Amino acid sequence: MPSKRYKKALEQVDAKKAYPLKDAVQVLAKFPKAKFNESVELAFRLGVDPKQSDQMVRGTVPLPHGSGKTVRVVVFAKPGNAADAAKAAGAEFVGYDDLIKKCQDGWSDFDVAVATPEAMGEVRKLGKVLGPRGLMPNPKTGTVTDDTAKAVKEVKAGRVEFKVDKAGNVHVPVGKVNFTAQQLAENAHAVIEAVQKAKPSSVKGTYMVSCTLSATMSPPVRVDLKEFTA
Repeated sequence: MPSKRYKKALEQVDAKKAYPLKDAVQVLAKFPKAKFNESVELAFRLGVDPKQSDQMVRGTVPLPHGSGKTVRVVVFAKPGNAADAAKAAGAEFVGYDDLIKKCQDGWSDFDVAVATPEAMGEVRKLGKVLGPRGLMPNPKTGTVTDDTAKAVKEVKAGRVEFKVDKAGNVHVPVGKVNFTAQQLAENAHAVIEAVQKAKPSSVKGTYMVSCTLSATMSPPVRVDLKEFTA
């Protein structure tokens, strides 16, 4: 059974209507709030077949106003410049053999993993541990790099990753409900543009089929994508 708060929110949104992005954010802002600072995310349904390797959609996008969450970063690097730079940039955990063993023993108390190309030879052994949690460093998302300081700073400043799932959907966080409407709109705008730019060249027909904006405990608000696809 939906809660009273959820029912109240439902009364304020037209489920059949697709709202321009700025209006969608305003509708979301009027919903009754939960007792915690809810996350806000965009959910896309894409006209792609994720089973085809040439229709995989993934990428990263820096949110102009950050994600609103504290990001804990682990950096796999041998002792030296890259490790020192990662520590100076604010990485919570920096190490090599010790960290790899810790992860093999089941530890994964972090949000993003960065590795130097040199360290990846050993880090690949963690594929079965980190892969299912989406924590494996990847050159395509800028998390396999010798410039560890840049990677740590970007991730902490609010760079988010997105990747299409098996059903052709993409979920991307765009902030928290305590953000201003303008901050949410600008973050969401950046994400929609990034997903649009990630369109595989092999996709025919409608690419972004639908998009909704929602908070953790709220109903979804449909977003009109015309301004991004015209």
